[in-house]
Amino acid sequence: MPLALLLLCLILDQWIKIYVKTHFIPHQQKPLLGKWFELYFIENNGMAFGIELGGSLGKFLLTGFRLAVSGFGAWYLWQSMKKQAPMGLLISIALIMAGAIGNIIDSVFYGVLFAGKNDYMGGWFQGQVVDMFHAPIYHGFFPNWFPVWGGQEFTFFSPIWNFADACITVGVAIIIVGQHRFFPPRKELQAAEPDAAEALQNSPDTNGNSTEQPNTGE
Repeated sequence: MPLALLLLCLILDQWIKIYVKTHFIPHQQKPLLGKWFELYFIENNGMAFGIELGGSLGKFLLTGFRLAVSGFGAWYLWQSMKKQAPMGLLISIALIMAGAIGNIIDSVFYGVLFAGKNDYMGGWFQGQVVDMFHAPIYHGFFPNWFPVWGGQEFTFFSPIWNFADACITVGVAIIIVGQHRFFPPRKELQAAEPDAAEALQNSPDTNGNSTEQPNTGE
């Protein structure tokens, strides 16, 4: 299931991005739920929610970091599956992996696949990440008495993001909520070890005889 979820999310992420990139022009908007949720096509060179690192070098570093994290994530997901880790943990890792790989595809390939479209400049590892979801739930002004930002205009929620970002966010949230179940404290593991040893000691052998050691009274 985790691998199927990873593949499904990755396909959906790329389908949405390619559709938006081939049917919208930069900064074009299309309401989905009135003023509260819309498609707003932008592209950025950086991380989730438009955070960027400067220049081509920053772009290479960011893409390399994503590749390294994805490589570690793939290894960790495989090891967790082999150890039969809780399904919630496997699902969260799969979501994070899908989001990371989805944005890596943009960074690595879009600079070549879409070269020249809408004045799109780039090359290998220089592609821009496609963002399109905008949820400006509330637009207003901070009260004048509010510290620092008093009287200033603000929008909640202002970042523009994509499906890959959402996958990463949901995956991290699942890990945070379920961390005590996914990663039990060491004391709990140590307390469980004597119980497991006792169960093994008292289990019947292949001939149906109990392996419990007799009490010698010593």
